[in-house]
Amino acid sequence: QVQLVESGGGSVQSGGSLRLSCVVSGTAMSNNCMVWFRQAPGRDREGIASIQTGAGGIMTYYADSMKGRFTISRSLAERTLYLQMDSLKPEDTAMYYCTLNRSPWNCFERLSSSSQDYWGQGTQVTVSS
Repeated sequence: QVQLVESGGGSVQSGGSLRLSCVVSGTAMSNNCMVWFRQAPGRDREGIASIQTGAGGIMTYYADSMKGRFTISRSLAERTLYLQMDSLKPEDTAMYYCTLNRSPWNCFERLSSSSQDYWGQGTQVTVSS
């Protein structure tokens, strides 16, 4: 059974940083596409970044609005996906989710798709001004 467990959320002041983690169990960490999303109350879900691992190596993709302050990475040894978030703003307040897709293909397109193979339960990030 595939499970994704996010952690690392919390409350931080504007300008601060957080690193979110997503631990994966029940499936391989390679040859897939993993994505970070967020959703704030009353707003649509937003894709933040995705990371593709496959025969061609590792590729990362970012939504245009997320470039510069967010960095996606993963550790095969720790079976963990990360999202480093810097210079946080109050508008970054949201529930953050990781997803895993068994195929590494179309990983950029996955940023704007609600169709994901597996979802985590989410971790809350609150940024105060």
